[in-house]
Amino acid sequence: MHYPVELAWGSFRLPVHLLCEVLAYSLGYRFYTYLRARTADRISDQGRQWIFVGAAAGALLGSRLLGLLEHPAELLHPPGGWLYYFTNKTIVGGFLGGLVGVELLKKRLGITSSSGDLMVFPLALGLAIGRLGCHFSGLEDGTYGSATRLPWGIDFGDGVRRHPTNLYEIGFLMLLASLLWLLERRQPLPNGRRFELFLSAYLLFRLLIEFFKPTVALPGLGLTAIQWACVAGLGYYVWLWVRPVTVKYRPI
Repeated sequence: MHYPVELAWGSFRLPVHLLCEVLAYSLGYRFYTYLRARTADRISDQGRQWIFVGAAAGALLGSRLLGLLEHPAELLHPPGGWLYYFTNKTIVGGFLGGLVGVELLKKRLGITSSSGDLMVFPLALGLAIGRLGCHFSGLEDGTYGSATRLPWGIDFGDGVRRHPTNLYEIGFLMLLASLLWLLERRQPLPNGRRFELFLSAYLLFRLLIEFFKPTVALPGLGLTAIQWACVAGLGYYVWLWVRPVTVKYRPI
């Protein structure tokens, strides 16, 4: 297979990465609306709309900011000029920024119910489709793994067999979604716990999988920017689970 993979109709070329991104957003949203129509929701339509605004704004800011911190040496001399500051993005930054945005808005609006449980399975679906697109984009996407001698290593076109980290992530997401579904079939989870388990497990996975990527650690800090963000997110959930149970507010 030649990377990046494109669909061709005559002279027209469609990158599979772009197609997967569109499918990830559209199918993920359709899955969410399907689940919401069949699930009792304690949050009003207007409340949900504001929550989406907070999530989108926080995710955009967090994704861009963490994306820039991945390569601090390029902040003063951005490759390609000022557009560089608007092109870098990371899923981890999007998740954590979205989490902050939603929490701030919910406290402002007085919404105490968890809002994230309904999003878990649509997010897993959208992420998996999106990561498939990242895989098909090869080296252009910048999410490939480091060199490996393992038999399933993939050559993305530079003659180096690499860890297919995007495929690892797809497998992890499928396993995580299946485990959460089976867990809830055995016993209903408390309100908000599904999202907590999903995001904390994803952050732990990203913390570990970054060791299989050629990303350079931050100078003197031992871990990459994404890994430190994962540590911060996991620290938040540790605090959330050990704090006094008398707190009534349920985060996202």
